[in-house]
Amino acid sequence: MLDLIKPSLTNPHKTMKILLSIIAACITSIPYGQPAFPGFLQGTWKTENRDTYEHWDKLNESSLKGFAYKLEEGRIRVTEYLEIGRKNQDVVYTATLADQNQGEGVDFKLVAAEGVWNFVNPVHDFPQKIVYRELSANEIFVEVSDGAGKGFSYKMIRQYVQDTTSANPAYDAALAGRLGGDDYGMKSYFLVILKTGSNTTAERELITNSFRGHLDNISRLVEENKLVVAGPMGKNELQYRGIFILHNIPSEDEARALLLTDPAIKNGLLDYELFSWYGSAALPEYLPASEKIWKLKP
Repeated sequence: MLDLIKPSLTNPHKTMKILLSIIAACITSIPYGQPAFPGFLQGTWKTENRDTYEHWDKLNESSLKGFAYKLEEGRIRVTEYLEIGRKNQDVVYTATLADQNQGEGVDFKLVAAEGVWNFVNPVHDFPQKIVYRELSANEIFVEVSDGAGKGFSYKMIRQYVQDTTSANPAYDAALAGRLGGDDYGMKSYFLVILKTGSNTTAERELITNSFRGHLDNISRLVEENKLVVAGPMGKNELQYRGIFILHNIPSEDEARALLLTDPAIKNGLLDYELFSWYGSAALPEYLPASEKIWKLKP
């Protein structure tokens, strides 16, 4: 193959044409990179003239997690959980209403970017389109519509949190940085509700080995700094068996892949429900103490 593009010393002009053609072909064959990502949303935004907010945390260069909330008599009431992340080659905006759709999120695919971030889901009832338009570094314009002109819009203004070194005299900047918390001392986790799986086998060896592996896997995830809480639940009608709280996991897909390393889940003896959860970044700090207070290891 290389012989076919060997330069001809007897015809330099022909050689140049061949080389230019090869370069052009290579350029046009380069695939488009991944779509841009709206990392500018990181932070807290307030709706103009209203006490409604959105707060976004940037987990990494391709993952944002957040929530929408209202201030009611000085208290935060979360109305919606939000996430923007890459799924395959797409950037997807997922909205989960706090009291609707049985906790299932609705996905909207990014179809335009660079200043106007247009997320669409043409099969959803309402909305079908959510648009974030950058007006400036501190202002965005949000449009929520059915894609045909019906909907609503509003401006949001970036909020700058008061310097916590003066607002909180006990503030430890080094500790806050190590734990990865935001300005509120919070971070995003994954909450896993473990429940009885579909495999009803009575094969004792499989059951014993799977649950032994389940406990070993818990220990491994703690050592790898990926699991911060694990424990069983009391008997209940929902067949819920226990909980995990995962941290330092950048995406839901990676959380699901991690859960499949548990033999009890992989073998269908346990199933799970997975949720985004926003909690104190200090939660992992209890782990060193937990290793000093048990007498018997399960």
